[in-house]
Amino acid sequence: MPQDQRLVVFDVDGTLVDSQADILAAMTAAFAGAGLVLPGRDHILGIVGLSLPEAMAVLVPGIATPLRRDLVAGYKSAYMDLRAENGVDLSSPLYPHVRTVLEDLHGTAGLLLGLATGKSRKGLDKLMDGHGLRALFATQQVADNHPSKPHPAMLRSALSETGVAAHRAVMVGDTSYDMEMARAAGMLAVGVGWGYHDRARLKDAHILLDDIRLLPGLLQQIWEQMA
Repeated sequence: MPQDQRLVVFDVDGTLVDSQADILAAMTAAFAGAGLVLPGRDHILGIVGLSLPEAMAVLVPGIATPLRRDLVAGYKSAYMDLRAENGVDLSSPLYPHVRTVLEDLHGTAGLLLGLATGKSRKGLDKLMDGHGLRALFATQQVADNHPSKPHPAMLRSALSETGVAAHRAVMVGDTSYDMEMARAAGMLAVGVGWGYHDRARLKDAHILLDDIRLLPGLLQQIWEQMA
């Protein structure tokens, strides 16, 4: 692996795709099925990025393990039904300009792209294949194989798989969990302003970005500073 190789790891929900409609609908179905009162919209979107068991524990503090499992199963079933009914483009549309920027970055010499998401492998594969993006990412880290964010295990695996040093890598995400994870892994944390956590929650970001079209130029500045 060349010593000057660089890596940009992206979160998925709230960063590359806007899946909030199906997330909210699936949560509604899961809580109704369990006979529980649905938390508010902001509370639900605030846990996006966590693995589902951890997310349910935050939404229902003190929840018993069997009920948490029921909620997770109900959410997964409802979410997959919605995706099958609506298709990926409607269920989880790409944010504007995401495809163009990803393709541009993928074509940059010496730059690798990765994903780190609270989604399952099955869910991520369906999403990436639905959008035709799977081939762009050299490493894909999912909830099946790691502790939930903000634990840095996903990013450490991404660095190991690509052979890139942490100081030459960047994490791009929309939640506080992404920023905390990046810092714990020794990576630069870039927070985005179009996702599910407001700017106040992105206090651990090294840099805040409000337009993904600015990312290539921002990365170029970062690489120049690393040189």
